[in-house]
Amino acid sequence: MTLTLYNTLTRRQEPFKTVESDKVKMYYCGVTVYDYCHLGHARACIVWDVVRRYLQFIGYEVRYIQNFTDIDDKILNRARVEHSSMEVVADRFIKAYFEDMARLGIKEADEYPRATHTMNGIQRLIHELENKGFAYPADGDVYYAVRQFAEYGKLSGRKLEDMQAGKSERVNAEDPEYQKKKDPFDFALWKAAKPGEPAWESPWGAGRPGWHIECSAMVRDRLGDTIDIHAGGADLIFPHHENEIAQSEAVTGKPLANYWLHNGMVKVDGEKMSKSLGNFTTIRELLDRGVDPMAVRLFVLTAQYRTPIDFTDEAIAAATNGWHTIKEGLLFGYQYSKQLGWGVETASALLPETVERFQETVNNDFNFPGGLTVLFELAKELRREGHILVHEGKTETSPDELQQQWQTLVTLAGVLGLEAEIEAEPDKSNGLSDAEIEAKIQQRQQARIAKNFAESDRIRDQLQAEGITLIDSRDGTRWHRN
Repeated sequence: MTLTLYNTLTRRQEPFKTVESDKVKMYYCGVTVYDYCHLGHARACIVWDVVRRYLQFIGYEVRYIQNFTDIDDKILNRARVEHSSMEVVADRFIKAYFEDMARLGIKEADEYPRATHTMNGIQRLIHELENKGFAYPADGDVYYAVRQFAEYGKLSGRKLEDMQAGKSERVNAEDPEYQKKKDPFDFALWKAAKPGEPAWESPWGAGRPGWHIECSAMVRDRLGDTIDIHAGGADLIFPHHENEIAQSEAVTGKPLANYWLHNGMVKVDGEKMSKSLGNFTTIRELLDRGVDPMAVRLFVLTAQYRTPIDFTDEAIAAATNGWHTIKEGLLFGYQYSKQLGWGVETASALLPETVERFQETVNNDFNFPGGLTVLFELAKELRREGHILVHEGKTETSPDELQQQWQTLVTLAGVLGLEAEIEAEPDKSNGLSDAEIEAKIQQRQQARIAKNFAESDRIRDQLQAEGITLIDSRDGTRWHRN
């Protein structure tokens, strides 16, 4: 079973081969920390979290790096509005990022480099580009000479003659920055300091780095010249990732990444998410409304990661129902292990055919929706057996096989980051004891023998109000706490 991935760079699905045997170097372009994370961030972070988990599951040692862009015009603008500083704003939203991701069950990356902590690497890379003829200074700024890099456009598939400059660098003859450029397609590597803005000393004067050079430097500093996977949202393909390639490969002469993976965007009721449209939802707003974080994960994983996904009330309701099904399966062992005579802490072999089918499915370009199908099959079967056990006192499947099914579900769900919290034991200190419940059942039985059905129903209702459900069968009456 070979893992194959769709590579944005080559526009085809390819077998996955790593630079170093059994090791994966993976970089994800993280967030610009000027606001709370929204649904688009949730999708990206969940997707790449699960990609990392899956690679580890199939035996790779993964070094996973995710950056923070902590210097940017948006951060500076927010700092001005709040009469604060760039550092204070960035620190606040980095803290909020970790809070939100913890609620979604996102495992922390191995390292979170920040642009402001990578100045030496950034300046070193700019200096090398200048020495190789790919960059030129201009009145305190430094620009990348796009036409010097013959392969520019190979990631996005764009040709220079068909391209416009990036949104923040549109051609404008009146713009002083444009006037400094030798070519309208050139982009800034270093920006001269402006009054009231943070600045760092450099060979070109005080200033700050451009956005694109930051990631090139952080990848190189943390992972080396060539990495296995460079991941990010599809909106970053151009110009950000295109520019990263131009910067890094012009210096090293080596591929920056062998596989470029991009997740699709999130729409809300069919429209692009936008504050101006009033459909902009942050992660914490969504979760504070009572949506289960695991339902959010499930919602994200029900779509192929490269395709757009539409967030609607109906979609999140369906994901919530789906999560309830999987959750029932995940809790099966904790609810019924004593009755079945096996301990949840005792390891049991997984079902090899089920694991193989899961892996074979997901190996097709991280087909997580297909993997979920395997989980639902296991969960529904465990739920069915649980209902039989409650109503008939025994199961159709042997306890040993059920333990295998349950542990297989727990393991595979964990690969997708789906975990059910073990619910606390009912507080019996203020409720009926087991002996008291048995006594009530005996009283009810006596009432039924006497054909006093009103009293029998009263006792049943009283027990139900106490959270006790009775199940009558030919073998007698059993009960369980709700």
